[in-house]
Parts: sequence; C-alpha cells; structure tokens
Amino acid sequence: MWELYIVLSVLIIIFSVLPKIPNSHWIFRVPDFGKIQVFVIAVLTFGFGFFLEKDLTWKIFQAILLLLIIFHGIVLMKYTPLYLITKHKPSTAASEDVQFISANVYQFNTDYPRFINLINKCRPDIFLTMESNGDWENALKVLEKDYPFHHKVTLENTYGMHFYSKLEISESRTHFFVADDIPSIEAHLKTKDGFEFVFFGVHPPPPSPTEEETSKERDGDLLSTGKRVMEIHKPIIVVGDFNNVAWSKSSILFRKTSELIDPRIGRAFISTFHAKYRLFRFPIDLMFHSEEIFIGDLKTLDNFGSDHLPVYCKFKIDHKNDDQEERIDTADAEEKAEAEEMIEEGKKEDGEREAIVTE
Repeated sequence: MWELYIVLSVLIIIFSVLPKIPNSHWIFRVPDFGKIQVFVIAVLTFGFGFFLEKDLTWKIFQAILLLLIIFHGIVLMKYTPLYLITKHKPSTAASEDVQFISANVYQFNTDYPRFINLINKCRPDIFLTMESNGDWENALKVLEKDYPFHHKVTLENTYGMHFYSKLEISESRTHFFVADDIPSIEAHLKTKDGFEFVFFGVHPPPPSPTEEETSKERDGDLLSTGKRVMEIHKPIIVVGDFNNVAWSKSSILFRKTSELIDPRIGRAFISTFHAKYRLFRFPIDLMFHSEEIFIGDLKTLDNFGSDHLPVYCKFKIDHKNDDQEERIDTADAEEKAEAEEMIEEGKKEDGEREAIVTE
C-alpha cells in the first residue's frame, strides 16, 4: 500500500512539473493535456494517504500533494461554472441564432452515414470537418444541396479540411501559415439577416511520440492565426482541433495576442478526445471568439465513430453591445515578442509528414 502511494505521488509530481519546463518537446507538453486527470488522481491519492503510517516522509508527500491539488484546482476551476463571471446577453439589435458544428471526423472512420445523420438532425448553418480526405468529400456530397457554399482542402495526410455553409461565403482562402501541408480555412460569411462575420477553422499538428516531436509547428500555426485575426475588423470565430488545452501557455498566448474570448471560462471543460474513453478525455477541440459574438450554447454531441466528439455552438452577433470587452486580455510587449519568436520557430520546424497516411 505504501509503495503504491509513493509511486502515485511521484507520478503526480512529475506530471505537474513537466509542463512548467520551457521546452517544446512532447514529453514536456503532453502532460498538460491530462491536468484534469492529474487533479483527480492527486485528490484520491491524498485521501488514500490518511490510511497509511504517518511518518516524516508521509508528511512531506501529503504537503506536496495538497499544494498540487490547490495549484491544479485554481487553474481548472476557471473552466467550470464555479468560476463566477458576468454573463452578458446580446441586445435586441443582435442577429438571429447561428449554429455550427466542428468535427474531427478521423480520416479512417468510414461510417459516413452517422455523421451525415448528425448534420441532418442538428441542421447547423455551417459545419467544419477535419481529417476529411477525398473519400469523406465524396460521402458529404449528399449534403451540398442544403449547404451550397463550401471551401474544401482535400488532403490524405490527416490534415484535410472541409467547410460547408448555408450562409453566403463572400470570400474564403486557405492559409498554410507554417507548413505547406497544414491548412487553415478563413471564410467570410453573411447571415440571412445581414450580419457579417469571419470563421477560422484550424487543425495544427500535435506534439506526441507518434506525430511531431515538438509543439513548435502547433504553436506557430495557432499564433499565426492570432496574428491574422488582428488584421481583420469583423466579428470572428476561431474553431477546430487545436491539439492543445485552453490552460496551456501557448493557448493563453493565442488568446491574448488575438484579443479573443475563451467561452469555456466560467462554463465547462467540454472535453472531446478520446471519444471512446470518458475517464481519459481531454478538451482539445477549442473555440475562441471576438466580443461581438454572444454564445448561447456550447457543448459536445454524440459520437459518430470518430476518436473526437463533435462540438456544437449556437451564437448571436451584436455590433452594438460592447459589454464583453471586459473579458478580453491583451498581450504585453514581451508576450507579443515571444509570439513572434514562436511563429518563426514553427516555420523553421520540419514536420516530415507523409503526403498520404494509411491507418
């Protein structure tokens, strides 16, 4: 029993310390994904400790565990309803509701009807697919009658993206911010009642032992998107599989440099990956928005065979309401310089990905 307590305590300490080390290697970045699980295990281990012999070693480990529980709890509470924020409502001059679905479909998932049924059931105004290749594009053609506007980036490397809309797309483009095989979509849309906004779909590569050795490309891609956001003077939404968590240093830097709002703050974690394992699920499909966007609903939907749960959002656009401006954090000069440095590092990184990936 004592040995188990020591092993768990040491692992909790390691997984808590590694993300604080300023190194982009996946060994230091991946543990941040599991902060929720580390917190829960730390609480259980701390409680378990009271059934053991209480010597000096026990006191040291219990004190460390308590400090880590407080540390992780303070960070995580921000992404729960326990964190009290002023929830502003749009004015009567706001747009009608706009709904979207963002889904990493998993390139090798061939259960296309389940996703098509999800779209037909929810009937969003727009939807984004990630990891969608040529087979997924062909399968989704049945939806093009209802979604006549689209922007397609068909790739077979698990980074393909497809954007479909009932709303008019006045302009759209594909960005390759840090690599010529990692796309982002920028689409300028207009609602049926005349409100314009810009939708960004992103899917940077994750730092992991099976994919990218470091987080440099991921961070560079996200911060490049933030830089582009600052050049646009319209309501903006940035959505996608960020392969990142909202509390990581690079996510916070993205939020500050883009001057966007994280709707998870004061709401919920909204964990999406892995879809099949509830206890080991991380919130890596993120969303950020400008102050003109008022979120009515943000949640996950049922699994359709992918390794990610789809994200659903309902929102309004209100140009005449600046109440949410208080929720915007801005980057200082040092943070802006750090962001520029991370963008350059991302561009220099060579991901060495295959053009065609097989399962």
